[in-house]
This record gives sequence, structure tokens and C-alpha cells, in this order.
Amino acid sequence: MLDGLIYFRRKATMEIRLGIAVTAIDTHLIGKHSTKWFDEAKIGIFIHWGLFSVPSFGSEWFWWSWKGKEATHKIETKAFMKKNYRSNYTYADFAPDFTAEFFNATEWADVFKNSGAKYVVLTAKHHEGYTNWPSAYSYSWNSLAIGPKKDLVGQLGAAVREKDLKFGLYHSLYEWFHPLYLRDKRNNFQTQDFVRAKTMPELYELVNVYKPDIIWSDGEWEAEDTYWNSTEFIAWLYNDSPVKDTVVTNDRWGKSVRCKHGGFLGCNDRYNPGILQKRKWENCMTIDKKSWGFRREANLKDYLTIEKLLLTMVETIR
Repeated sequence: MLDGLIYFRRKATMEIRLGIAVTAIDTHLIGKHSTKWFDEAKIGIFIHWGLFSVPSFGSEWFWWSWKGKEATHKIETKAFMKKNYRSNYTYADFAPDFTAEFFNATEWADVFKNSGAKYVVLTAKHHEGYTNWPSAYSYSWNSLAIGPKKDLVGQLGAAVREKDLKFGLYHSLYEWFHPLYLRDKRNNFQTQDFVRAKTMPELYELVNVYKPDIIWSDGEWEAEDTYWNSTEFIAWLYNDSPVKDTVVTNDRWGKSVRCKHGGFLGCNDRYNPGILQKRKWENCMTIDKKSWGFRREANLKDYLTIEKLLLTMVETIR
């Protein structure tokens, strides 16, 4: 099942500008890089797809809604689990049912191409930690080891590029329940065990193996960019990586960075400033008003109408 096909809208701005300046990174280090393709690509498609697509209830934050200490909608999620699953069911038990049996990368790419979109971004890893590629840093918790038994990132990326579309990857810096992350958090982020063992190795792996045109970072909001080692990674990305001349990034690299520093600004979800901006920006929005991913309990009224979608597109791109 295709989960949560989301459209990006990005407004043409007064100048072509790639301005990553996260803390120690000077803008001149990356100003030389071309973003012509991004300047011309006004519409893209964002796909939220992962283990959360199996229960497909509430949103892609299902696991957090079920087990998170500070979660909202916990009552509804627990009631859903009690009604549909055995009492000792775990989130990991959803993995074998994430079969992707109807996934056909070529068919998806055809749909994307025919829509008029110019780029596609797939959730390589959401906050649950399950990777849609056979990551060496997510042992037994990836799409080749369990579930689809496929490299979803690799297959979709190849099909999308065959249609002459740009391919980007969403990656969550943090993971809700990873023991190393929780330990770093208890240490007030004075330790970086999770970043060194998981987050950064994954990002370097994604870039070196799949060579994405966009790195769409998320899950940054609990810690500063110094914890995430964002400056080190971005400096490598724009100066030494295999995509240094073509890649663009968003602005979610630390809790004080969002809406300040990025190849393009996304600020908060569904960002639409309403006036012409001097910086590149993106309106990252959903079709479902309540969720980025498919949810089985959604009603027709929960989806934006064609008229509202077109209005948003015109307001953003004009």
C-alpha cells in the first residue's frame, strides 16, 4: 500500500541562493554549488512509507502514540491495539506484514512523471528507526532483512531517475526508542554515542550509495546541531561528497537551526509565509489534513479538495 503521497510546493524566489550556514559553516563554502535544477523544479512528491503503514492508524507517529510517555492520542491507539491485536503484540511484530507486495517502482515513477512533479522524496528512515534500505547500521531492522525483502530506496531511486526526475531522501536524525539515543538524552546530550554509531554512519551511507539530490533531514528538535555533528556532515556533503555539486538540503539540523540555515527553508510543516522571500523555501504539506501517512480511519472530508490543492499550489509558486 502506498502510504501518504504528499506534495511539496516551492515558491520561486528573488534570487538563486544556497545558504547553508549552520554554526561554523560559512556560506561561501557552498555558494559555488548550482541549484538550477531546484530553482526550476516547482513541484515535488513526498512519500511517507514504513512499518507504520501496516497498522495505518492515527498517523506515521503510531508507535509513539502507542508507547510514548508524552504521547497524544494514546487512548485511541491503545484501544485500536486492544481491538485488533493480541495483548503481547510489539511494534516489531508489524515488520513481517510490511510486505510491499504491490510495490512496483516503475509504475510509481510513471505516476510521478505524469503528475508533472520534478522531484520525489522518500522516507528512507522515519522516527521508528526502520530503514527502507539495507543499512549496515540497522541490523535486522531494515527492508531487506525483514518485511519486503527489498531495497526500497534503491529500486525507487533507479526508477525515478529513469524518468528524468530528481530523487531525494528523508532521514530522521533521532529515533524515539533507540537505547543509545535515550541514554544520550539522559546525559543532556553531552554524549554522542547514538550519533556516532547510528545517525551519521547512516547519512554517509545514504549519500555514498544512493547519491540523493536532496537530503531532507528531520527529527532534530530535541538537541542542538553540535550534538548531531551537523556542521561536519554538511561541510563534507557540499565539499567532498559524490553529490557536492548538485545536492540541496533543508533546514532541520538542530533545534536552533530550523528556519535560519539551509539550502532551502522549510521552517515548520505546511510553511507558507504569504509574501515573497529572499531565500529558497518549500511548502511541505499533506493531502490528509491530519497525517503525513495513510490512515485507515480517514474520511473524505479529512482530505484537501482539488480546489484547495490548486489554490495552495498557485499561492506557493506564483
